[in-house]
Amino acid sequence: IGASDPEVAPWARGGAAGMAGAGAGAGARGGAAAGVEARARDPPPAHRAHPRHPRPAAQPSARRMDGSSGGLGSGDSAPTTEALFVALGAGVTALSHPLLYVKLLIQVGHEPMPPTLGTNVLGRKVLYLPSFFTYAKYIVQVDGKIGLFRGLSPRLMSNALSTVTRGSMKKVFPPDEIEQVSNKDDMKTSLRKVVKETSYEMMMQCVSRMLAHPLHVISMRCMVQFVGREAKYSGVLSSIGKIFKEEGLLGFFVGLIPHLLGDVVFLWGCNLLAHFINAYLVDDSVSDSPGGLGNDQNPGSQFSQALAIRSYTKFVMGIAVSMLTYPFLLVGDLMAVNNCGLQAGLPPYSPVFKSWIHCWKHLSVQVTGQTERGQKRD
Repeated sequence: IGASDPEVAPWARGGAAGMAGAGAGAGARGGAAAGVEARARDPPPAHRAHPRHPRPAAQPSARRMDGSSGGLGSGDSAPTTEALFVALGAGVTALSHPLLYVKLLIQVGHEPMPPTLGTNVLGRKVLYLPSFFTYAKYIVQVDGKIGLFRGLSPRLMSNALSTVTRGSMKKVFPPDEIEQVSNKDDMKTSLRKVVKETSYEMMMQCVSRMLAHPLHVISMRCMVQFVGREAKYSGVLSSIGKIFKEEGLLGFFVGLIPHLLGDVVFLWGCNLLAHFINAYLVDDSVSDSPGGLGNDQNPGSQFSQALAIRSYTKFVMGIAVSMLTYPFLLVGDLMAVNNCGLQAGLPPYSPVFKSWIHCWKHLSVQVTGQTERGQKRD
């Protein structure tokens, strides 16, 4: 959830894409080997079929199932697949929206309920702030259950636009066939593969982020209206008109730079850490056989287990790096609602920031943990 993608984490997409790409590559290699064997068995030209009875057209290889190399689904099924991803993304976004709504209110410093006295694991008395679910119950008491989905419409549009943008970019700029990194590669070769893959992912993420950010800003402002009980931003079209009238074109891109920096740091940090672990710590000779030793009768088990380990490594690294890049997400969200005419973006909740760097410095000099505000809650 914290990775956003806007809300969909790149490491999750990378893991699935890596597994799909590996399967397609294996099928292509098998098809090529079968083709060589078939040509070796062909009879001499004098015994071939008569020109009036041509042979059936050859079936396309596994590598061209999507009209380009390394993909899944082709031609007519491509729009269906893209629509499926949009629908699945919309479902996940709707289910997770209440938690993200509570998270944003905590980020802007809105704590309507007093802390409760309790004891920690060491037996000391401490004050506990309300949990996510306690906060959600409070929102239901004030706005009803429908209140938990304030700002959902622009967020759904933002995620759908991001998904469609990434799909369109893959068609216009199809990725080259990415080879599987192995610990048998030398340092320069394996690093070159990771740099090439990460650069492509970074290009798609940055473009989709920039196009979807105006809707993200509208969604943030719709949600923080809960603090001052305002109704300034009620719909997508009316919000676009108000932002353009009051702040101009730049008003749609406030907080974009920290979000972009967070995405870039996340992608490179996640991919490079996963690369060094996969290339130098994951042994391709490990198989599923008892004792952990490979055998010649089941060579595919070695490949499948090494691939599974690599996909999980990238997933775990994604979670770890997302915790380090959270301050970028926090600063970007605070800048999106700062000085926009809403109570949550004005004193005493928040000073008026001149830039995102000013916001970062303000949070850094405050009490320890302000740059992690909204990330953890019991």
